[in-house]
Amino acid sequence: MEITIAAADPADAGEMLTVQRAAFLAEGALNNSFTLPPLTETLDEVRAVLADPDTVVLVARLGHRLVGSVRARVADRTGHIGRLAVAPDLQGQGLGRRLTTAVEAALAGRVDRFELFTGATSEANLRLYRGLGYVESGWGPGAAPVGITYLEKRV
Repeated sequence: MEITIAAADPADAGEMLTVQRAAFLAEGALNNSFTLPPLTETLDEVRAVLADPDTVVLVARLGHRLVGSVRARVADRTGHIGRLAVAPDLQGQGLGRRLTTAVEAALAGRVDRFELFTGATSEANLRLYRGLGYVESGWGPGAAPVGITYLEKRV
C-alpha cells in the first residue's frame, strides 16, 4: 500500500492528535519531559489549528490509516514548520522527509526561508533536518535538562 500526503481535513483532528502523542513520547523521554507542547495539546487546540486559514496542515495516510502530519504557518515571509509527527512503527523510513518537503512545496513562493526547532539532543531529528538543507541558527531553553536547537533554510 502506498503512502499519500494531502491537506488535512477537520475530521482528521482526533487521529492527528493520537499520532502526534505517540510520535512525541520518544522525544519526551529523550528530553526528560512529558510536558512538551505536542504531548499536552488538546483536541480543541488541534481543531483550532485546522480551522486557521493561515496554517497549512498536511497528513500522510497509509490506506485509510493516518500515519503522519506536519504544520506550517507563514509570518513575515518565513514558513514556521512544526509538529512533524510520524507513527512510531513507520519512523526512520523517510516519511518525515516526505512530509517536510511536501509542506515546503505547499509554501513555495510565499516564503524566503523556513524555520523550525527540535530538542538539542534529538540526533535523529537534527540529522533529518540537516539532510534537508537546514542549518542551526540558534539555541534556547527547553525541557529540562536540555534545550532547543533552532534551524533555518533559505529558499
